[in-house]
Amino acid sequence: MTPGHGTRPPSDTLHTRATLAKARTENFPVAPVFLPRAWRDGLTAVYGYARLVDDIGDGDLAPGGHDAVLLGLDPAATEDRLAMLDAFEADLHRVFNASDAVDGAPRHPLLRALRPVVRAHALTPEPFLGLIEANRLDQRVTRYAGYGDLLGYCELSANPVGRLVLSLTGTSTPERVRHSDAVCTALQIAEHLQDVAEDLGRDRIYLPAEDMRRFHVAESDLRAPSANASVRSLIAFETERARELLTEGIPLVGSVHGRLRLLLAGFVGGGRAALAAVTAAGFDVLPGPPQPTKSGLLREVAAVLRTAPRKG
Repeated sequence: MTPGHGTRPPSDTLHTRATLAKARTENFPVAPVFLPRAWRDGLTAVYGYARLVDDIGDGDLAPGGHDAVLLGLDPAATEDRLAMLDAFEADLHRVFNASDAVDGAPRHPLLRALRPVVRAHALTPEPFLGLIEANRLDQRVTRYAGYGDLLGYCELSANPVGRLVLSLTGTSTPERVRHSDAVCTALQIAEHLQDVAEDLGRDRIYLPAEDMRRFHVAESDLRAPSANASVRSLIAFETERARELLTEGIPLVGSVHGRLRLLLAGFVGGGRAALAAVTAAGFDVLPGPPQPTKSGLLREVAAVLRTAPRKG
């Protein structure tokens, strides 16, 4: 029921809106208005799930313990991220229950919103579980020895989202999944590069240790108010790696048509615009995350649409 004039929406509705509103801060369009309504609803539900699980893992939940209560825990449990992730996973399993008789309906409103999407598109639990496991990993692992280790993390933290987009739009094939994985990994690395200082505040470093040694970068260098030459060289190196992954994924855009082509170009273009912002900042990401401009994003999306090879 829609609240009447002069009445306040239910607190769960306000809480859900606050989580979904974070879509405006992403490097890529989440559910743009030019998409069919069914796709927008599905993408919004998946985003809400992914955003909430990341907020649990990062300790970025709204104060007051409301999410813990919704998941059947004491409000104080918000501080126990692993307990919250366990409760969130239990609620995810309720999404996939064939009937409410087994363990009841999902408790969290964002998971209740996900349930009809899962059923309409016959989605499987694996990509959703991968996102939870990535956030569990964040509680245990704060440094990555090599680039391969970071790619393994991205396989859990980013690639499932692209696979869900393909499933929601009915366009999943092994080749598209491969290209999607390259794009999603690049988007994750781009976000890590933008957020070096923020991640360090959480005692996390996603820059591979082997690369830090190669460029003679110590952890103390990352705590400085601005980047020295060694840090800038390291960030430039990782930026080029991410840019190559985005180029590897461009055929994904050319393999589809219509509005989906524009959506996927938005993902690739968003990543390119984020990397362009890092470059424009002289690879000095320590004062804060370099943000792409709207005009820069549009230019990159147009460039992707021009260069993506068409198939079929």
